[in-house]
Amino acid sequence: MKFSQPRKSYTSIGEIYFWTATIHKWMYLLENDLNKQMIIDYLKKLSDENLISVYGFVIMPNHIHLIWQQNKLNGKETPQGSLLKYTGHEFLKILKTENKSHLYEVNAANKKHEIWQRDSLGIKIYSVKVAKQKLEYVHNNPVAGKWQLSNDYLSYHYSSARFYEGGIDEFGFLKNIFTVLYGD
Repeated sequence: MKFSQPRKSYTSIGEIYFWTATIHKWMYLLENDLNKQMIIDYLKKLSDENLISVYGFVIMPNHIHLIWQQNKLNGKETPQGSLLKYTGHEFLKILKTENKSHLYEVNAANKKHEIWQRDSLGIKIYSVKVAKQKLEYVHNNPVAGKWQLSNDYLSYHYSSARFYEGGIDEFGFLKNIFTVLYGD
């Protein structure tokens, strides 16, 4: 019998990572644009407080990809922890009003529900080549494979693709990773 091992990725403050968080059981909780906007709004809040720098992102129906840097702790927790905790609590409130919270119930000693899976993936961005590869992956995710969420990658709203294509930050928190890596 084969057991899948959790990714258990550790991310350090001050380093740039490609990071993925997945909804419990890969459910499509993020199909709803209001839920996507909740993530956008919280990323903006963390960015405005200089707790994070976001260089790229995409919000998919059941997971998110970020290329980001956690700049400092948010009190006693990481910005990553704050993002997952805040959005998890808010999503659970919505699910309870929709009588769907039972879909996220878990048998655990420390919690009754799980919104985000515990196996977030963090891969350190250690070169311009890796940054380009991960950014391309993030931006093409909505039109890759089964997804086909828009006609082309630039048409998908919940992504940083248009920022890199046209230089306009419609979300108010994006920074160009190549400016950081090249030192321009």
